[in-house]
Amino acid sequence: MTQMNKLAAALLCAAMAGTAVAKLPPPTPEQAAAQAAKKAAADAQAAKDKESLLASMEAVSARWRSKAKANGWKANPPTPVAAQVAAVTAPAQPAGAQAKAAPVKSEKAGTAPPAPASGKAPGKS
Repeated sequence: MTQMNKLAAALLCAAMAGTAVAKLPPPTPEQAAAQAAKKAAADAQAAKDKESLLASMEAVSARWRSKAKANGWKANPPTPVAAQVAAVTAPAQPAGAQAKAAPVKSEKAGTAPPAPASGKAPGKS
């Protein structure tokens, strides 16, 4: 390429980069209302999906309990529905939050009792 072609290509790239970072105008009131309606519809669908999930969980549980009685299996009493709703609707916690809250116990470090199978106190290996 000649010097002129390289300069033209560089100017073209610079011009395109400038348009790529341009800000969008704020949404019009109609667009904002449409977004709000879309969000409300999505929230309603999510609530319907949660109810459907809970209903299917109850159906599976009831079917298993009826088979358990027929086969002589031990079946504990069912969990109240309110607890299931809380489990489905509660926000998820990051895995790191639980790990940070748990105390660290280790036989090797001496912060945990020896395992029952070993029968020895922790020592250096």
